[in-house]
Amino acid sequence: MKINEKLRTYALSEVAHTKVHGRTTGRLDPLTLFWTGSGVEWNVKAGELWIEVEADYDRNEPWISVVVNGAPVSRQMITAGRHWLCVFRVMNEDTVKNVRIVKDTQAMSGDPGCLLQIRSVRCDGDFLPVADKPRKIEFVGDSITSGEGAIGATVEQDWIPMWFSAIDNYAAMTAGALDAEYRILSQSGWGTLTSWDNNPRANLPAYYEQVCGLLAGERNRELGALEANDFAAWQPDVVVVNLGTNDGGAFNSPEWRDPETGETHKQRLNADGTMNEDDVAAFEAAVVQFLGKLRRCNPDAHIVWAYGMIGTPMLSAIERAAVTYRAASGDEKVTVVPLPRMTDDTVGARNHPGKRAHEQAAAVLSKAIRPLLH
Repeated sequence: MKINEKLRTYALSEVAHTKVHGRTTGRLDPLTLFWTGSGVEWNVKAGELWIEVEADYDRNEPWISVVVNGAPVSRQMITAGRHWLCVFRVMNEDTVKNVRIVKDTQAMSGDPGCLLQIRSVRCDGDFLPVADKPRKIEFVGDSITSGEGAIGATVEQDWIPMWFSAIDNYAAMTAGALDAEYRILSQSGWGTLTSWDNNPRANLPAYYEQVCGLLAGERNRELGALEANDFAAWQPDVVVVNLGTNDGGAFNSPEWRDPETGETHKQRLNADGTMNEDDVAAFEAAVVQFLGKLRRCNPDAHIVWAYGMIGTPMLSAIERAAVTYRAASGDEKVTVVPLPRMTDDTVGARNHPGKRAHEQAAAVLSKAIRPLLH
């Protein structure tokens, strides 16, 4: 193989113009990527660029996408170990390329061994400043926001990282339409009050104030996943919450039993098949409480609760909760936005929204958010 003698290797901390996306600890050597859509961005005037990555997992390997000048050009699994990956080579050395490395897979709460880090960069040119976008949007959600099923054939039913996408994803699409930087906090199967299988511990609000608190294991603790998030360092203009799908599914799932304590929990149905009023009220209270937490952490942001891509059984409860919160707090910067439901024509892998469904949702959501931005 011909060796490019101009290539130089840099630690991330040595690259002055590295733009980091996603919630992280701020540490660069190495940079640990926790969440969907997290990654790095550079403007590079060079002919060749490599990155050194390190991955690990017990079951769920990480995937990344490479985006050059706004176009996805490659997508790959990162197998366990430390590797050098070529981003591009033999390109025009005199042109500037915008490059983004994007983590396609979500934080894996069920796999403490899952790890993705960027350690070093190898380049034969110069790194130039990356301009900040004029807006910031944070997305909080479940498997839909993780992009589960957004890529892959409709016949696919295996729950594996291959079918997750941070590119064919309504969050990325909405941010793109609004010229905004974005962050995603999402977890498949989780909800506002309870997960799809009635586990009350699997709710996003409980971990919102940590960097990535839903991760388990000593290594994740050492990497800083459980540290308090620095909200002052990145304040969004809009927080989009897309939760409720799994809370609704819990009503039709068996009770959850804690294997250690024997504790049980169940969102109940009445004899006539309607949702139990007390359990719906508990969900509404959880929505109100989360809205309050979001406001404390993001004092100036518009909060948009977007919901409905896989049905709307909890929509009325979400709307009532928003009314309750606004009346109690006087906070009028809270909006509920129904999203288009996926159809047989827009479904993706694992009976989840496909790319076309994400495009439709992004169109509705960006139209709703645009008037909120001044």
